[in-house]
Amino acid sequence: MVDAALPAAATVVLLRDADDPVLPGVEALLLRRPDRGSFAGAWVFPGGRVDETDAGADEDARAVSAAIRETREETGLVLAANDLAALSHWTPPEETSRRFRTWFFIARAPQAEVVPNPGEVEEHRWLRPQDALDAHAEDDLLLFPPTWVTLHALVGAASVDDAIAGARAAEIDRFVTHHDPAAQRFLWHGDESYGGAAETPDGPRHRLLTAEQPWRYERR
Repeated sequence: MVDAALPAAATVVLLRDADDPVLPGVEALLLRRPDRGSFAGAWVFPGGRVDETDAGADEDARAVSAAIRETREETGLVLAANDLAALSHWTPPEETSRRFRTWFFIARAPQAEVVPNPGEVEEHRWLRPQDALDAHAEDDLLLFPPTWVTLHALVGAASVDDAIAGARAAEIDRFVTHHDPAAQRFLWHGDESYGGAAETPDGPRHRLLTAEQPWRYERR
Protein backbone atom coordinates (compact mmCIF):
# COMPACT_ATOMS: atom_id res chain seq x y z
CA MET A 1 0.00 0.00 0.00
CA VAL A 2 1.31 3.46 -0.91
CA ASP A 3 2.19 5.53 2.16
CA ALA A 4 0.85 9.01 1.40
CA ALA A 5 2.76 10.43 4.38
CA LEU A 6 6.08 9.88 2.64
CA PRO A 7 7.66 12.91 0.94
CA ALA A 8 7.37 12.99 -2.85
CA ALA A 9 10.11 13.13 -5.46
CA ALA A 10 10.28 13.18 -9.25
CA THR A 11 12.75 12.01 -11.87
CA VAL A 12 12.92 12.24 -15.66
CA VAL A 13 14.06 9.59 -18.12
CA LEU A 14 15.57 11.77 -20.84
CA LEU A 15 15.86 10.02 -24.18
CA ARG A 16 17.37 10.76 -27.55
CA ASP A 17 17.35 8.71 -30.74
CA ALA A 18 20.53 6.70 -31.28
CA ASP A 19 22.67 8.13 -34.08
CA ASP A 20 23.04 4.82 -35.90
CA PRO A 21 20.91 4.07 -38.99
CA VAL A 22 21.95 0.42 -38.90
CA LEU A 23 20.97 -0.10 -35.26
CA PRO A 24 18.05 2.19 -34.37
CA GLY A 25 16.90 2.66 -30.83
CA VAL A 26 17.19 5.12 -27.99
CA GLU A 27 19.82 6.39 -25.60
CA ALA A 28 19.07 7.49 -22.03
CA LEU A 29 20.89 10.13 -20.02
CA LEU A 30 22.40 8.75 -16.81
CA LEU A 31 24.11 10.80 -14.11
CA ARG A 32 26.59 9.51 -11.54
CA ARG A 33 25.93 10.75 -8.03
CA PRO A 34 28.75 11.77 -5.67
CA ASP A 35 30.10 9.09 -3.33
CA ARG A 36 28.04 10.42 -0.43
CA GLY A 37 24.42 11.00 0.50
CA SER A 38 21.44 9.32 -1.15
CA PHE A 39 22.28 6.91 -3.98
CA ALA A 40 26.01 7.38 -3.30
CA GLY A 41 27.98 6.53 -6.43
CA ALA A 42 24.90 5.31 -8.30
CA TRP A 43 23.91 6.16 -11.86
CA VAL A 44 20.45 7.70 -11.91
CA PHE A 45 18.10 9.80 -14.01
CA PRO A 46 17.89 13.54 -13.23
CA GLY A 47 15.55 14.22 -10.36
CA GLY A 48 15.01 15.08 -6.72
CA ARG A 49 12.55 15.93 -4.01
CA VAL A 50 9.34 17.88 -4.58
CA ASP A 51 9.68 21.03 -2.48
CA GLU A 52 7.63 24.06 -1.48
CA THR A 53 8.70 26.04 -4.56
CA ASP A 54 7.09 23.52 -6.91
CA ALA A 55 3.72 24.90 -7.94
CA GLY A 56 0.63 22.89 -8.73
CA ALA A 57 -2.93 22.17 -7.68
CA ASP A 58 -2.12 18.61 -6.58
CA GLU A 59 0.84 16.29 -6.08
CA ASP A 60 0.80 15.17 -9.71
CA ALA A 61 1.26 18.75 -10.90
CA ARG A 62 3.88 19.53 -8.26
CA ALA A 63 5.80 16.41 -9.30
CA VAL A 64 5.87 17.68 -12.90
CA SER A 65 7.16 21.04 -11.66
CA ALA A 66 9.85 19.32 -9.59
CA ALA A 67 10.90 17.13 -12.51
CA ILE A 68 11.38 20.18 -14.73
CA ARG A 69 13.23 22.13 -12.03
CA GLU A 70 15.55 19.28 -11.05
CA THR A 71 16.39 18.52 -14.68
CA ARG A 72 17.33 22.15 -15.25
CA GLU A 73 19.38 22.36 -12.04
CA GLU A 74 21.26 19.11 -12.59
CA THR A 75 21.79 19.11 -16.36
CA GLY A 76 21.04 22.59 -17.70
CA LEU A 77 18.38 21.08 -19.98
CA VAL A 78 15.06 22.93 -20.08
CA LEU A 79 11.75 21.08 -20.38
CA ALA A 80 8.11 22.15 -20.49
CA ALA A 81 5.25 20.39 -18.76
CA ASN A 82 3.80 19.05 -22.02
CA ASP A 83 7.16 17.40 -22.81
CA LEU A 84 6.69 14.94 -19.96
CA ALA A 85 4.71 11.71 -19.95
CA ALA A 86 4.12 9.90 -16.66
CA LEU A 87 5.80 6.52 -16.72
CA SER A 88 5.70 4.95 -13.24
CA HIS A 89 5.46 5.59 -9.52
CA TRP A 90 7.80 3.97 -6.98
CA THR A 91 7.55 3.44 -3.22
CA PRO A 92 10.73 2.01 -1.63
CA PRO A 93 10.89 -0.84 0.89
CA GLU A 94 9.97 -0.01 4.48
CA GLU A 95 13.54 -0.55 5.73
CA THR A 96 14.98 2.11 3.39
CA SER A 97 16.62 4.84 5.49
CA ARG A 98 15.35 7.80 3.44
CA ARG A 99 12.06 7.02 1.73
CA PHE A 100 10.41 9.02 -1.04
CA ARG A 101 7.42 8.27 -3.23
CA THR A 102 8.93 8.95 -6.61
CA TRP A 103 7.24 9.83 -9.90
CA PHE A 104 9.11 8.71 -13.02
CA PHE A 105 8.48 10.72 -16.19
CA ILE A 106 9.79 10.22 -19.70
CA ALA A 107 10.68 12.97 -22.18
CA ARG A 108 12.65 13.69 -25.33
CA ALA A 109 15.89 15.43 -24.41
CA PRO A 110 16.28 18.98 -25.75
CA GLN A 111 18.93 19.43 -28.43
CA ALA A 112 21.35 21.20 -26.14
CA GLU A 113 24.58 20.38 -24.37
CA VAL A 114 24.31 18.73 -20.97
CA VAL A 115 25.87 21.01 -18.34
CA PRO A 116 26.15 18.92 -15.16
CA ASN A 117 25.83 20.57 -11.76
CA PRO A 118 29.23 19.85 -10.14
CA GLY A 119 27.73 19.63 -6.67
CA GLU A 120 25.26 16.91 -7.65
CA VAL A 121 26.68 15.17 -10.72
CA GLU A 122 30.14 13.59 -11.00
CA GLU A 123 29.78 12.28 -14.54
CA HIS A 124 27.16 11.73 -17.22
CA ARG A 125 26.71 9.30 -20.10
CA TRP A 126 24.26 8.73 -22.91
CA LEU A 127 23.73 4.98 -23.12
CA ARG A 128 21.48 2.54 -24.89
CA PRO A 129 19.38 0.81 -22.22
CA GLN A 130 20.91 -2.61 -22.91
CA ASP A 131 24.43 -1.16 -22.78
CA ALA A 132 23.65 0.34 -19.36
CA LEU A 133 22.35 -3.01 -18.09
CA ASP A 134 25.42 -4.78 -19.46
CA ALA A 135 27.70 -2.24 -17.78
CA HIS A 136 25.87 -2.81 -14.50
CA ALA A 137 26.35 -6.57 -14.85
CA GLU A 138 30.07 -5.96 -15.36
CA ASP A 139 30.26 -3.69 -12.26
CA ASP A 140 31.01 -0.65 -14.42
CA LEU A 141 27.76 1.12 -13.42
CA LEU A 142 25.93 0.98 -10.11
CA LEU A 143 22.18 0.92 -10.70
CA PHE A 144 19.40 0.75 -8.13
CA PRO A 145 16.31 -1.39 -8.87
CA PRO A 146 13.97 1.42 -10.10
CA THR A 147 16.60 2.61 -12.60
CA TRP A 148 17.41 -0.95 -13.67
CA VAL A 149 13.76 -1.92 -14.20
CA THR A 150 13.06 1.31 -16.11
CA LEU A 151 16.01 0.74 -18.44
CA HIS A 152 14.97 -2.88 -18.90
CA ALA A 153 11.54 -1.75 -20.10
CA LEU A 154 13.17 0.53 -22.69
CA VAL A 155 15.44 -2.08 -24.27
CA GLY A 156 13.06 -2.72 -27.16
CA ALA A 157 12.14 0.91 -27.87
CA ALA A 158 12.62 1.66 -31.56
CA SER A 159 12.59 5.44 -31.14
CA VAL A 160 11.94 8.19 -28.64
CA ASP A 161 8.53 8.84 -30.22
CA ASP A 162 7.59 5.18 -29.74
CA ALA A 163 8.73 5.16 -26.11
CA ILE A 164 6.78 8.31 -25.24
CA ALA A 165 3.68 7.20 -27.15
CA GLY A 166 3.73 3.92 -25.26
CA ALA A 167 3.93 5.75 -21.94
CA ARG A 168 1.05 8.05 -22.84
CA ALA A 169 -1.14 5.14 -23.93
CA ALA A 170 -0.51 2.97 -20.87
CA GLU A 171 -1.65 3.24 -17.28
CA ILE A 172 1.00 4.40 -14.84
CA ASP A 173 2.89 1.43 -13.46
CA ARG A 174 2.93 1.55 -9.65
CA PHE A 175 5.70 -0.25 -7.77
CA VAL A 176 5.29 -0.59 -3.99
CA THR A 177 8.47 -2.46 -3.24
CA HIS A 178 9.04 -5.34 -0.85
CA HIS A 179 12.67 -6.39 -0.36
CA ASP A 180 13.39 -10.03 0.45
CA PRO A 181 17.07 -9.90 1.49
CA ALA A 182 17.31 -13.60 2.31
CA ALA A 183 16.38 -14.53 -1.26
CA GLN A 184 18.08 -11.43 -2.71
CA ARG A 185 15.04 -10.28 -4.62
CA PHE A 186 12.59 -7.38 -4.85
CA LEU A 187 8.87 -8.11 -5.12
CA TRP A 188 5.92 -6.07 -6.38
CA HIS A 189 2.15 -6.41 -6.57
CA GLY A 190 1.16 -9.26 -8.82
CA ASP A 191 3.81 -11.63 -7.49
CA GLU A 192 2.31 -14.55 -5.56
CA SER A 193 4.99 -14.18 -2.85
CA TYR A 194 4.42 -10.43 -2.40
CA GLY A 195 2.11 -10.91 0.57
CA GLY A 196 4.07 -13.82 2.00
CA ALA A 197 2.14 -16.63 0.32
CA ALA A 198 3.83 -19.92 -0.52
CA GLU A 199 5.42 -20.01 -3.94
CA THR A 200 4.36 -22.39 -6.71
CA PRO A 201 6.38 -23.21 -9.87
CA ASP A 202 3.88 -21.69 -12.29
CA GLY A 203 2.51 -18.93 -10.10
CA PRO A 204 2.35 -15.25 -11.06
CA ARG A 205 5.61 -13.34 -10.90
CA HIS A 206 6.58 -9.70 -10.56
CA ARG A 207 10.10 -9.62 -9.16
CA LEU A 208 13.71 -8.64 -9.69
CA LEU A 209 16.27 -11.30 -8.84
CA THR A 210 19.58 -9.81 -7.69
CA ALA A 211 21.52 -12.77 -6.26
CA GLU A 212 23.85 -12.85 -9.25
CA GLN A 213 24.73 -10.83 -12.32
CA PRO A 214 23.08 -10.13 -14.62
CA TRP A 215 19.97 -9.33 -12.63
CA ARG A 216 16.79 -10.95 -13.88
CA TYR A 217 13.33 -9.36 -14.06
CA GLU A 218 10.31 -11.66 -14.09
CA ARG A 219 6.76 -10.54 -14.76
CA ARG A 220 4.01 -12.91 -15.75
